Amino acid sequence: FTPSILTILGVIMYLRFGWVVGNVGLIGTLVIVTLSTSITFLTALSISAIATDQRVRTGGAYYMISRSLGIESGGAIGIPLYLAQALSVALYTVGFAESLVEVFPMLDFKAVGLITTALVAVIAMISAQVAIKAQYFIMFGIVLSLLSLFFGSAIEPTTIEMTGVPERQSESFWVVFAVFFPAVTGIMAGVNMSGDLKNPGKSIPRGTFAAVGTGYVIYMVLPVILAMRADAQTLVDDPFIMRRISLWGDALFIGVWGATLSSALGSILGAPRILQALARDGALPKWLSWLGKGSGQDDSPRVGTIITLVVALVAVWFGDLNLIAPVLTMFFLTTYGVLNVTAGLERLLGSPSYRPRFKVHWSLSLLGAVGCLAVMFLINAVATVVAFTFIALIFLWLQRREIKTAWGDIRNGLWISMIRAALMRVDVDKTDKSWRPHPLVFSGAPTKRWHLIDFASGLTHNKSILTVAMILTAKDLARTRQKSMEQHLRTFLVKRGVQGLVRVLPAPDPLTGVTQLVSAYGMGGLVPNTVILGNSETPKMLEPYCEMITRIYEQQRNVLIVNHQAGIGFGNRQRIDIWWGGLKGNGSLMMILAYLLHTSHAWWNAEVHVKMMVSDPKAYEPTRNNLTAVVESMRTNAKAEVILAEGRSFDEVLHTSSQSADLIFLGLPKPDETADFTAYFEGAQQRIKDLPTTVLVLAAEEISFGKVLLQQEVYQKD
Repeated sequence: FTPSILTILGVIMYLRFGWVVGNVGLIGTLVIVTLSTSITFLTALSISAIATDQRVRTGGAYYMISRSLGIESGGAIGIPLYLAQALSVALYTVGFAESLVEVFPMLDFKAVGLITTALVAVIAMISAQVAIKAQYFIMFGIVLSLLSLFFGSAIEPTTIEMTGVPERQSESFWVVFAVFFPAVTGIMAGVNMSGDLKNPGKSIPRGTFAAVGTGYVIYMVLPVILAMRADAQTLVDDPFIMRRISLWGDALFIGVWGATLSSALGSILGAPRILQALARDGALPKWLSWLGKGSGQDDSPRVGTIITLVVALVAVWFGDLNLIAPVLTMFFLTTYGVLNVTAGLERLLGSPSYRPRFKVHWSLSLLGAVGCLAVMFLINAVATVVAFTFIALIFLWLQRREIKTAWGDIRNGLWISMIRAALMRVDVDKTDKSWRPHPLVFSGAPTKRWHLIDFASGLTHNKSILTVAMILTAKDLARTRQKSMEQHLRTFLVKRGVQGLVRVLPAPDPLTGVTQLVSAYGMGGLVPNTVILGNSETPKMLEPYCEMITRIYEQQRNVLIVNHQAGIGFGNRQRIDIWWGGLKGNGSLMMILAYLLHTSHAWWNAEVHVKMMVSDPKAYEPTRNNLTAVVESMRTNAKAEVILAEGRSFDEVLHTSSQSADLIFLGLPKPDETADFTAYFEGAQQRIKDLPTTVLVLAAEEISFGKVLLQQEVYQKD
């Protein structure tokens, strides 16, 4: 309570409250006080909920956010929060210097501010307990000044201006709000000292609510006294108006000096502890890790205090109250907003681990977050965007560092909630328009069959769900080895820049394992719709291999069999040939796959050729016109090509026309419509034996791939 209330009843109250009343009138001031305190109160609710759920250690608000939303979010807020607390030291010492020079005009304003800042830092470095005990004496001075103000009298005849006088009003409502808001941000002073409290879970809620309530009562009474005792213009022009209207005017200086020094002490105690927590968690650059060291029995961050002193001295040299206060407002509103989001999400997700003694409905926390965001934009939209950009850059920087933490956070729960909501709709909202391949790739040892993963990754564009699977056939496969293989495969994908899931399955033989995994893998309507396999290289396995393809087809999974030419691979990735058999079935699926492939980064410069062979010379022109029209209507930038057989077989035309391609797509007939699928597949293997890398495509899903490519009416017409 003590550091919080002393920071609330600070320099803004003494030196700018009259300015606030003079600019926006009594009603405007009461609205500003109520709105500001409401945001602070909602944030206090969120802070209390978090503080009664977990042990809040050094770092206060940063600690709370990082343990809930993760180190990236915590650091993105913690670094600006540290700067805000460091600048707060300057805000309060500048206020102290301003009031001291008023009494002793011969003193130099900047010199007083710089010396005061240094002395405050020295006290903080001696001992946090000494600084906190000194605040009790300061409290007496503030109470004395407020009593003197209460029993004072008017200095001139005045009419209470409820809304301010427009022609006299120098600043807008939201500019005034921005200057005033730091006056209610004192709750951070108490929260930042959480590591020094015996029982933070009990002390933070009680002390915070008591400080917010006390501050609100005082702030609602003071504007009435000011409006009754001085004219609006006098309130605007004289920052020391409270001295003139008090019973004992010099008591104001006792209060100002006490408030500014205690607030500066609170800030310079809190800021280094945030810096210390950031360094210990690795949220600062590695070369700054030494900032995490503490000194003495109380683990005081003396090195961090020196760094904070330097920041504050620079701000004192350049700053004034009206310049520093709005900057602090943006930083504090951002911190408050994220604290509210943290508590709201924790409550909304309802994780079993979140069991606060002080329960707050999630809607109140999220209302506080919305209030913070709205006020930020109303104050200064440009500054808000700049603040968010700064935070986003820190977040991305921390994310790229991939810092490993020893604690969990709610992000997993958040993703699971989103996944659950999406899964509940996937079955219902499955449409042709939203179709895309979700490949299940059976790669075996990924280093030997990287081409399968590479091919699948080119189809997904990191927007589909890619799963890389491995079937292990060891009879006594230990669970630990299975997990080790999964981790090895996952690491392999990360190093290659592929985003995908990993599944390792033990099975008596590879073909049985493939069939089992295709049948069982997935959740709800979210299942792999496209299975990618390597070609069978063992003649005696041909029949069971074809049986496996039939089983996969019966599961309504599209099958892509990649016949990879070792040593050639995907060539120069410049040309893709599709042998067209019409829109129905395989033809449309091959067109979609080729389009996805050639719009991927690896195949960006490739040309797609849609090829069709005709035997009758009379059919050549109509077929070419029709194929060209259909291909153009697909908007895939493919080129139509009709080839006249001239007495040659399809195999001869295929080898002649596609020998220089880098990838070829050929369709497979449906197993249930083929007299002997094994014999057909064996013939297909011989056909593609000497060709470049070829993909045999079997469309099995109950979906109209033609509608994916074309509008409904065009598809029906063709």
